[in-house]
Amino acid sequence: MSDFRFLGIHRTWEDWCGMLLGVLIVLSPWLSTQSGQETGGGERSYVILNTLTIGILVFGLAQLEYVALQRWEQVAEVAAGLWLIASPYMFGYSGEGALRFWHSILGGFVVLLAALQLWQDWDMNDQDLLKHGQ
Repeated sequence: MSDFRFLGIHRTWEDWCGMLLGVLIVLSPWLSTQSGQETGGGERSYVILNTLTIGILVFGLAQLEYVALQRWEQVAEVAAGLWLIASPYMFGYSGEGALRFWHSILGGFVVLLAALQLWQDWDMNDQDLLKHGQ
């Protein structure tokens, strides 16, 4: 039963994990071994711009959760994670390369972490949400 209690409370380390995921998302185009030939030059710039935008958004939302917790931040993180999972199919790099795996895995982690935090904070009132991290 202690494990349930451990997962039942939104802790600040979860917000730090969200920030780390944001940094990993930003770095993912350079961490993967995907070469420029796998996605065309113009398409590659859109892929990198999309990745930078989503990574900065995830990082910023996790940092905002750490400072001033609100439920909409977690919903936005779920949406950002789902967008990252769908990105390989929308930008046409789902056929080959490691970047699609990076985005699917990192997006899945973002969705799972945000869903866990949303579940943990579902029954909290606004006053309890403001006390987060204190």
